[in-house]
Amino acid sequence: MIERPETPGDDLPIDEELIGDSIDAVLAMALSTSTREDIDGKTMVLIGHLNLLLAEEMGADDDPVVKELYLQAYKHLDLKGRPNQETPAFSAYSYMRQTAFLTRRVLDIYEKRGGTGVS
Repeated sequence: MIERPETPGDDLPIDEELIGDSIDAVLAMALSTSTREDIDGKTMVLIGHLNLLLAEEMGADDDPVVKELYLQAYKHLDLKGRPNQETPAFSAYSYMRQTAFLTRRVLDIYEKRGGTGVS
């Protein structure tokens, strides 16, 4: 088995409040008042939060609901499906919101398991 090397911050707890605040900020954004730069920046922050949560053990092997959510999240995060510079602003905005909703669902599971990822 190949193990991931330990990186600085591996032992730090996940900041659930920060992630929740990021999600709330994104969901409060309106397309008509958001720049593409804001959309892309917030999307990258959410992707970071979602990847951090997905690295936690939350019982996907034993819980089909969690497993399905993980599969949805990994498919959503696939580089082939992410917006790029040629993607229209509306599509990038939609992707950002979908990322926020997925991150919220994964965060909810994480929190229900006591913030440890384990029930």
